[in-house]
Amino acid sequence: MSLRAGVMGSVPVETARVARAAFPKGSPAMRLRDALGPLFRDAQFVDLFPKRGKPGLSPALLTMVSVLQYCEGLTDRQAVQAMAGRIDWKYALGVELTDTGCDFSVLSEFRDRLVAQDAGVRILDTILDAAREKGLVKKRGRARTDSTHVVGAIRQINRLGLVGESLRAALEQLADAAPEWLTEHADLDWFDRYGRRIEMFQLPAKDTERAARAARVGADGMRLWQLLTSTQAPAGLAHLERVELLRRVWVQEYHVTDGIVVMRDPKDRPPAGVRLVSPYDPDARTGKKRHTYWDGYTLHVTETCDPGLPRLVTHVATTSASVTDVETTEVVHEGLSGRGLLPGEHVVDAGYVTAHTLTRSAARGVRVVGPVLPDTTWQTTTARGYAAADFRVDWGAGVVTCPRGKHSTGWAPRPNRHGTPTISVSFPAEACRPCPVRELCTTSVWKGRTLTLLPRPEHEALTRARLAQRTDTWQDDYRSRAGIEGTLNQAVNTLGARRARYRGLAKTHLQHHFTAAALNFIRIDNHLTGRPLAPTRVSTLAALKPAA
Repeated sequence: MSLRAGVMGSVPVETARVARAAFPKGSPAMRLRDALGPLFRDAQFVDLFPKRGKPGLSPALLTMVSVLQYCEGLTDRQAVQAMAGRIDWKYALGVELTDTGCDFSVLSEFRDRLVAQDAGVRILDTILDAAREKGLVKKRGRARTDSTHVVGAIRQINRLGLVGESLRAALEQLADAAPEWLTEHADLDWFDRYGRRIEMFQLPAKDTERAARAARVGADGMRLWQLLTSTQAPAGLAHLERVELLRRVWVQEYHVTDGIVVMRDPKDRPPAGVRLVSPYDPDARTGKKRHTYWDGYTLHVTETCDPGLPRLVTHVATTSASVTDVETTEVVHEGLSGRGLLPGEHVVDAGYVTAHTLTRSAARGVRVVGPVLPDTTWQTTTARGYAAADFRVDWGAGVVTCPRGKHSTGWAPRPNRHGTPTISVSFPAEACRPCPVRELCTTSVWKGRTLTLLPRPEHEALTRARLAQRTDTWQDDYRSRAGIEGTLNQAVNTLGARRARYRGLAKTHLQHHFTAAALNFIRIDNHLTGRPLAPTRVSTLAALKPAA
């Protein structure tokens, strides 16, 4: 299928006449068409299609349909029905009243093309470019970011369910790829044991029975792998997608001791960042945030928050659930910088802020407003000792002076246990032992005081940030962060962002780009119609509270 590039034309006269009669006050789709014009162009998607073949449906048209679909939470079937039957959609798409739309499978095929080229950001950028032309996005303005968890399009299962379903999924793919070979070599009881999905069987209740089941599944999986890697096995079977996932799950969950396949101790398993949780979505991981656990992904949303302008989403980042917020800060800045959307001030919560991100952001000209972690040493928490902030540092000489005027003798750059560069500073025991305020400085009886410092730029940035966040000005700047919670709530409850529609990180990331585009459509329409931001809900009882 090839592409014959064109431009979404003007709205046909008859379509406009009927739409105006049916919607005298307009509709969101019609108002956006009037305000922003035909947003998308086929030329934006030329690289998604081959140069030869029968011309396909306009990608610009399909993009507009997909964004409207997300705005209203429609399935593919419902979206193509709206293309054929909704007057306001025909107006927004600029098609004739007699246009019958397309088959619903076309939308899925178009998304596959977008995923293959990671082209979802083009859709968001097109809307933002139109908003910039209307003065709705301020250059180097203010932005804020926060994250929410996204449950994968998979069933949450325990370890026994994971290994059983992984083996069943591999056998199912082999049954499709090489039925004769599998029939000849498979154990007879495999057809009954793995012929149905694992959740359709009742798992053993006793620990001994579960251990026996896990051992039997492990032995079956190992035997299958030996068959697949033998010289008599057809070429390529061992490299099938679900067979490869089976191998990874067995490495993760089992080890061989004296020729016997044994399930690993939970503490002997790989870390959450690389541990598979489903044979059907190899990108999904287990995440934990406070008291919430989930299998899937994390969505990071960045939006503008300049006074008097609509809150438009400028960036979405999709990561596996095991990736922390602080690992995403620079990813967000890099993505915004490459698209000319880098803010001058970025408001985030404590999860996104470290001394390193403060210095890296400052180098980009971004002021990060977010609470940094406090000094948790006992000298600070007890409020009666000499903390690191009470020492004077001579960076040029590599010498630290304590509050009593004693100088350090040790200065050794070395990484900490996380690999972060630090500087270890030590004072001589001869200077610290006779000190009259020794108990306020160190609990060591024989050694002198030791300090761990960050490199100078990060140390100074961290010190400034801790001092700044005590001021009323900083508190006023940070107060705007609370608004991002409303955006996440709208994305989750209105647009269904809590659950992944598709499997795989790339497809879920495309879903989030469409979600961001739909949010921007809704918010631009609210801005055009003068609809104010929703106020914070106050219950009837709370409203009756007498003033203090």
